[in-house]
Amino acid sequence: MAKRLIPTLNRVLVEKIVPPSKTTAGILLPEKSSKLNSGKVVAVGPGLRDKAGNNIPVAVKEGDTVLLPEYGGTQVKLGEKEYHLYRDEDILGTLHD
Repeated sequence: MAKRLIPTLNRVLVEKIVPPSKTTAGILLPEKSSKLNSGKVVAVGPGLRDKAGNNIPVAVKEGDTVLLPEYGGTQVKLGEKEYHLYRDEDILGTLHD
């Protein structure tokens, strides 16, 4: 049975993007050359509630590519895949082509 994690409150489930270790021609890349701490949003929580009871939605949506902090988040392993849970305010921004 496959498990699906749905984050609570303002949490975001992210699958980190692993940069390629070599080019398509087979040239090995140095480890620091392409280090960008980014990930793809897999799932988002419903958001927080303010004092009046109004919902404050999460700033990102499923499928967004986001810039992540160097440290932080909670590592979660579901099946063979590894994910990370971040609070909405910990995500540094979204990346666009």
